[in-house]
Amino acid sequence: MAEELVGRVFNFFAKIMVAGVGITGGSLKVGDTIRVLGATTDFETQVASMQEGNQAITEARAGQQVGIKLPQRARENDEIYKIIE
Repeated sequence: MAEELVGRVFNFFAKIMVAGVGITGGSLKVGDTIRVLGATTDFETQVASMQEGNQAITEARAGQQVGIKLPQRARENDEIYKIIE
């Protein structure tokens, strides 16, 4: 499976398990499988929901900053890869 770098974590809200992600390239949709990769982070999950400015969205493109709910902790500067099957 190929992976495409689509963004980077700029903040993580531990209480609600949401990562603030800056989309740097390509696009990301609800339902896509992503890999969160960093110095001490490495897991895959499916994007169940995304928000931008407290509004639910289904797709994000380069230049947007979105919130993505995650099942595990992510850290600042972790990279977000979209898994392409």
